[in-house]
Amino acid sequence: MARLALAAVLALSAAAPAVAQDGAQIFNSQCKMCHQAKSSPMAPALAGVYGAKAASRPGYKYSDALQKKGGVWNDANLDAWLANPQGYAPGTKMLVRVPQPERRKALIAYLKTLK
Repeated sequence: MARLALAAVLALSAAAPAVAQDGAQIFNSQCKMCHQAKSSPMAPALAGVYGAKAASRPGYKYSDALQKKGGVWNDANLDAWLANPQGYAPGTKMLVRVPQPERRKALIAYLKTLK
């Protein structure tokens, strides 16, 4: 029984980097055209966005809709935002969606690694 539990923990640990890698691939294919990790002329930089107050990154003019929505970028809020930015904060500037839950989960895991 202990061997099975250890095998499960090792399997989950091995899967974590793959999720972050998948998230990096999703970021590069869907987000990087506007967002960068450290600085971006078109959209807010995303390094450190996880856990930060929404619409609070310096150097970017956020939509009134996102500023009024408020909140903190956590798993639930990022998931809702990425699934449907216009549904989350109607009138926001972001139009790109990530409709697949597994892709959103991977992308959020990747965003957590950006410091």
